[in-house]
Amino acid sequence: MSQNVISPKKLIEVALPLDILNEACVKDKNPFLKNHPRAIHLWWARRPLAAARNVIFSQLVNDPEDLWYCQNPGLEPNKQTRGHWTKARTRLFKIIEELSLWENTTNQEVLERARDEIRKSWHEVCALNSSHPQASKLFNPNVMPEFHDPFAGGGAIPLEAQRLGLIATATDLNPVAVIINKAMVEFPHAFRDSKTIHEEPQKQPVLIKSENRQSAIVQDLQFLMRRVRTELEQETKQFYPDRYVSSADLKARQKLEPYEGKSLRVIAWLWARTVRSPNPAFSHVNVPLISNYVLSRKKGHEAYVEPVIIGDNYRFEIRDGVAPLGYETGTKLGRGCKFKCLLSGTPIDEDYIKRECSSGRSGFTLTALVCEGMREKVYLSPRPEDEKAANSVDASGLHDAIALPIANDPRNLWCVNYGITQFDQLYTERQLFALSTISNTIQDIHRELAEKHPNRESYLSALAAYLACGLSQLTRYSCVNCSWNVTNENIVQAFGRQAIPMTWDFAECNPFYGSLSIEATTQWVVDAISSLQTGVSGEAFQHDARVKLADKDNVVISTDPPYYDNITYGDLSDFFYVWLRRTLRTVFPSLFSTMSVPKQDELIVAPYRHKTKVDAEIFFMEGMKSAIQGMVSSSHPAFPITIYYAFKQSETKQGIGTSSTGWETFLEAVVQSGLRVSGTWPMRTEKVDAYKSKVNALASSIVLACRPSSLLKNPGFALPYDDCRKRHGGTHDGTRSA
Repeated sequence: MSQNVISPKKLIEVALPLDILNEACVKDKNPFLKNHPRAIHLWWARRPLAAARNVIFSQLVNDPEDLWYCQNPGLEPNKQTRGHWTKARTRLFKIIEELSLWENTTNQEVLERARDEIRKSWHEVCALNSSHPQASKLFNPNVMPEFHDPFAGGGAIPLEAQRLGLIATATDLNPVAVIINKAMVEFPHAFRDSKTIHEEPQKQPVLIKSENRQSAIVQDLQFLMRRVRTELEQETKQFYPDRYVSSADLKARQKLEPYEGKSLRVIAWLWARTVRSPNPAFSHVNVPLISNYVLSRKKGHEAYVEPVIIGDNYRFEIRDGVAPLGYETGTKLGRGCKFKCLLSGTPIDEDYIKRECSSGRSGFTLTALVCEGMREKVYLSPRPEDEKAANSVDASGLHDAIALPIANDPRNLWCVNYGITQFDQLYTERQLFALSTISNTIQDIHRELAEKHPNRESYLSALAAYLACGLSQLTRYSCVNCSWNVTNENIVQAFGRQAIPMTWDFAECNPFYGSLSIEATTQWVVDAISSLQTGVSGEAFQHDARVKLADKDNVVISTDPPYYDNITYGDLSDFFYVWLRRTLRTVFPSLFSTMSVPKQDELIVAPYRHKTKVDAEIFFMEGMKSAIQGMVSSSHPAFPITIYYAFKQSETKQGIGTSSTGWETFLEAVVQSGLRVSGTWPMRTEKVDAYKSKVNALASSIVLACRPSSLLKNPGFALPYDDCRKRHGGTHDGTRSA
């Protein structure tokens, strides 16, 4: 069958406007883009939407030159024909340029032009293969092939396939990824015409503005998230009291005069970890491990914490103005886990801190309160009653529900070395109580609605999933791994990179008030839904990519598989899984049937899961070969398969000829699975910010266009293996396939 398929090269196998695509990829990483689908749930190394959209588009449209040769076998083109090819490519590049603009993400006119071009190319291919023995099955001009991403992850790729008019299937082994893809690919289309289950109350106060109030699911979520916030406030307000500004607070702080006698809403509590002083004279004192005394660098609003030492005791006072020299390093003595005793100056080395933390002799001390002022942040010195309110919570019965062991991954999960070995230890008692209250409320809501609306089970499950995503978003801003940004005066989320590090001083948000409340984080989810309306259906479910799906034949495939050993998705996503499982176990029982994310079959090189690193590499190689062989047997013969691979900074700083064990192993798996590379494209799919520039984070990607070896018309169609192995696009000229 496959031997006589006439398949013109696709645009991605010939030429792409890389500068346009890379510029769009950079913009896609802007964290302030409104209604971006990533606001539904965090995922590591999610592909930029513009990259996914245009890779699929160029994977589906014919290259004008090769199309002509297929339509005119044995003929030679004249100058006019060649000029036509150039004009046709320019027109396709213009469509790619329009598709790349963030403003056009939901622009139906632009998307329809792209869909028209895809349909036109499909009709051309169908005409070329009209005499094929299985033309009615393979080349029906009225039925576009469906799409499948077997490593769906963050959902960007199947979502963009949907936007371009392809019915999309998203599968992944990881339940967290499955929920994300259901929220992005399956639910929006499935419930686009649903009716609301709530009457909107008259004059209901809305604390968070919404960009989208149209669909039923949005209206219902607006109603339900307010209920979640209200019940959370009722249950926890006593533990998050407002702060009264007294005359004592005004000492040496004239800036506080406008607030004297007022109660201010606290939006963040700043804490520092403590250990017993190693100095025998002060061994009875828990001293703070502070990496920075500075609270704000904002011009005209500078503030810092000053430690006041009295004998063998200390307290913290807030000062206005630029911090004295040396305050930006707190009690740190150097890079890593090296501090000094606040009272004696005695060095505190890493081994000592590890022993103290692992033995349960570490604690927390409050260093500052951040309150909401009149268009400004107001910093207040902590009082004993502030810390007492935080410590008065009894969450002793709530630990077991999320007390899942944290994997002993020394490269990415550093907190284990300091005694944080279970996920419940990533939260203060107050945080654990608040998050558990939200989880319980979502469960109660789903149970109540199911009793009232027994015929709307699927819709109610979608509502519960979206509410749980709002909880997931809150958890990454409400744990002991969140730091305080002294430049922007806000809380930094826990995942600055693909790791769970150790944070010595952390910020705790107010879960029912402000820009990081449960209503706010759920609103991110609600607003993102407005960008997910598609005209075709999609589905998402759990599946091992190594096992071929029986009902997915002759599909278009574009995927972003795991990057060798770069990201331990399963171990990291347990952070979210424990809360999703706690909240949705009765809603999606099969998806959350395991205590943790399945890891035994996860296709990464994780030596700590195997006897040796060699065993881990063999597991990856054999598993990736099985997965790619499944793609080969499922893919439609008219289209190439596109595969992403991301590099770390250490793999891209060596210039031309760079390589890596992961890249070579991955490429070998591709070739041994019966594929040949027909195009390679380097793309700036990763954001390397000030923080990531200091660590070995993902830096760039290469997109491979691949064809089954049996379908290649001639050896020149594919790139030589050695050429692919030695480079990943560093010498690319930006227009033609490397």
